[in-house]
Amino acid sequence: MQKLLEARKLSCTFQVPISSSPVDACKLLDQMIHAARVAHMDELELYFAGGDDYGPFSARNELESLNLLLKTINTLLVAANDGAKGVLQLLVDEIVVRLRSVGLTDKLQMALQTENHEIEDSLLKWGEQHGVKSKLQIAFFEGAGRGMLASEDLGVGDIALEIPESLIISEELLCQSDMFLALKDVNSISTETMLLLWSMRERHNPSSMFKMFFETLPSNFNTGLSFGIDALAALEGTLLFDELMQARQHLRQQYDELFPMLSTKFPEIFKQDIFSWDNFLWACELWYSNSMMVVLSSGKLTTCLIPVAGLMNHSVTPHILNYGRVDQATKSLKFPLSRPCEAGAQCFLSYGKHPGSHLITFYGFLPREDNPYDVIPLDLDTSVHEEDGTAQSVSTSVTTHMVRGTWLCRSRGPPTYGLPPPLLSHLRAALNCDHNESTPEADIKENDRMVLETLVSIFTPMLEGLGEADDYNRCHFIMLKQPSFVSPFVLDTSLRFIWFVAGRVRVGTLC
Repeated sequence: MQKLLEARKLSCTFQVPISSSPVDACKLLDQMIHAARVAHMDELELYFAGGDDYGPFSARNELESLNLLLKTINTLLVAANDGAKGVLQLLVDEIVVRLRSVGLTDKLQMALQTENHEIEDSLLKWGEQHGVKSKLQIAFFEGAGRGMLASEDLGVGDIALEIPESLIISEELLCQSDMFLALKDVNSISTETMLLLWSMRERHNPSSMFKMFFETLPSNFNTGLSFGIDALAALEGTLLFDELMQARQHLRQQYDELFPMLSTKFPEIFKQDIFSWDNFLWACELWYSNSMMVVLSSGKLTTCLIPVAGLMNHSVTPHILNYGRVDQATKSLKFPLSRPCEAGAQCFLSYGKHPGSHLITFYGFLPREDNPYDVIPLDLDTSVHEEDGTAQSVSTSVTTHMVRGTWLCRSRGPPTYGLPPPLLSHLRAALNCDHNESTPEADIKENDRMVLETLVSIFTPMLEGLGEADDYNRCHFIMLKQPSFVSPFVLDTSLRFIWFVAGRVRVGTLC
């Protein structure tokens, strides 16, 4: 990142003149934001960053960058003298304006449904009785099922939801049960598997403290793990289909290794009618689609179920981005906003930096927005010449590269054409068509033509399986969160299909 900052002549140290005009202050803020974006880039964003692309690189990157600047300037504002307060407050106000603009490009708003959610409201009341604090309310959305709305205007840093640690379902709760005592000496059963089994039994326990939580969970999660015949038929021939089938086979094998063995060994704990295959699959989908990684007050990072919080839907442009640590002072898990949310608007949570294939498999939906994490990894084999078996000279040691939709890049012309610079550099080296400052312009154009033709040869076979060329438009997927939709997914035939079904591509030796 330091090299990238230097290459773009950016610094992480700034001086803000007290006499700055609003125009000059905003120009300085732009430089701050450019530096903060680089400082918060993840590996994916670093890979795809073009030399003249200053961002924004993703909603996550933008939110983290703006929130860092907001926190820093607010800290300075507290101790600032009267002369400095004016320009610092101007910067704060401008950052808040920019935070409000994140996510506004998503014009498709989920339509609210008038539906009886008495059961869900009872979950909120149950939570409040056990210490939950919420500025959200439950609502139903067409095609997406349940979600949560802001019950009042919420600003950056406001706590939308606060869950006591005593309500978090984790392995610490498991260790207090008789099931743990029975299973702790059984070989090859992980803590995660124990939690699955605990959930299966607790779901049917009428005296469970979490009875209300389990009663409000859907009877079917509709993730990729339980897709029906029609959905699987639509995916047949894709690597996502293979991944789904392998995942289901793995779960079935895991279940068969546990049962009827556990029911025979511990019949009072593992009753056969409760520990069926269907209930096991349900528990797997529960933990895959609703669990969160949380650092508990003990300092241990563990996978947990968070009642009430699991009702929030995911978005590529979430309101709540960072929520993974229990507050030591209050012994509660807090969900602060990283961007404002108006009263009556749906409040979105980030499930993480996941590609569409992961979201389909473990959650059963695709986001409506462009997903920057939908990438196709490429394994480029350039180590051996096909004819004489000699090693080829490639300038970079990296042989694993990636591509994604070029519409995610703002620089779509030469020299990168919206494609990742590391991949283009690798192909130029592999094809012996590197160029430098002294290379004639005609040779540069010819070299770029060779590189682009190589990329076309890689992806043409994939495109041929997607229909006629006229169908390769940029239609959006229409896929919303489980549990209520009937169709497993609605897919417009489009080029974008390859970004989540293609998976890893291995390219033969380039010569």
